[in-house]
Parts: sequence; structure tokens; C-alpha cells
Amino acid sequence: MEEDKTLRKMAEAFKELANTLNQCPDGEEARLELAPFSRACSLVSPLFRCLGIAFKFAELDYVAKVNDLADASKSILTLPVMMDGDIEANCVRRAGSHTRNLLRVKRGIDMVKVLFEHILSSEGNSLKDAASKSYAQVFAPYHGWAIRKAVGAGMYALPTKAQLLSKLKEDETSARIQMQSYIASSTAVVMYVDQLFISRKLGIDW
Repeated sequence: MEEDKTLRKMAEAFKELANTLNQCPDGEEARLELAPFSRACSLVSPLFRCLGIAFKFAELDYVAKVNDLADASKSILTLPVMMDGDIEANCVRRAGSHTRNLLRVKRGIDMVKVLFEHILSSEGNSLKDAASKSYAQVFAPYHGWAIRKAVGAGMYALPTKAQLLSKLKEDETSARIQMQSYIASSTAVVMYVDQLFISRKLGIDW
């Protein structure tokens, strides 16, 4: 099954990325390699699938952009080199540019992190509140009215927390451990990607 150990694989892959970032000397820009980054991001895709129709657009958009970064990693070694290449080519904001896709992928990573935070801090079996809040916080400001309306309608078809854990082959205890690990590691990765944009004066709100 594709969903087997999805949470564990996600948590471990992002922990490796965070460890790489932690090894960078203070004051230096970490040169995170694109191949392990895109691989770690690809491991998040099954989670979107498990959330059902509410996140179908997010899943399709996320998968396409992760695939683009994975293809780019065959010829580009690191994230900073990739972004600097787009800056040089004056195509950063062009639809389909690697840098634009990186920003979208970063939001996907961030939304899952926020979702996990809300799941861990909430009681009960419903995911609607956690999913609605994480979508509103991370994705909604960048989505048009039609997409927001479709997502809102799809929230009623979300699995319960028990159904999600069953799909992910996890129990409450193991899921909590993996979610906490992902939250900590992905926070470091999201901050790193944001800093790549900010230090190049590209901004992150577009």
C-alpha cells in the first residue's frame, strides 16, 4: 500500500533535511540539495490524497510542482543555485518557473505542518476544524473565490481523524510522535526556504 508508513517516511525525510540545515556554519547560507528536498516533498503527496476531495486541487497542484523540482534536480544541484539561475534568466515570477514552483511546494509543506499542529491540539474525531484553519491560514490568501468555495464544500467529505489514521496505518500514539517530528523538522525547512526568497528580495507573498 502506498500509504504504508506515510507519516514515518515524511518525518524521517524532513528530519534529514533539518539535520543538513543544522550542520551549516552560522552566517553561511545552507546549500540544501534539490534531489533530497524534492524526494522529501514527494512523500507528503499521499497525505493530501488521504484528505479526499477538499484538497484535490492542492494535491494535483502540489504533485505537479514537486515533479518539476525533481526533474530540475537532475541538472541543478542545490536550491540556491536553482533560484539564482531563475533570477539571472529573469523568469522568477513566470508561470512554471522552478522558483515559483518552489514557493508553491513550500506552502504545501507548511499547510501540512499547520494541519498537524491543529490535529494535535484539538479534541474529538472531526478534522473539519483543523483542516479549515490550516487551509485558511496557508492556502486561502492565494486562491481565487472558485477554489476556496470548492475546498469549503469538500470539507464536509473529510475523513474523520480515526479514518485518516486507519488509512495511514497508524494509531494515536505513533501518529502523534511522527506528526510532532514532522512539525519540528518542517518548521526549519520552511524557514530556510522563506529566507532564500527574502535574502534575494523576492518576497514570499505572491
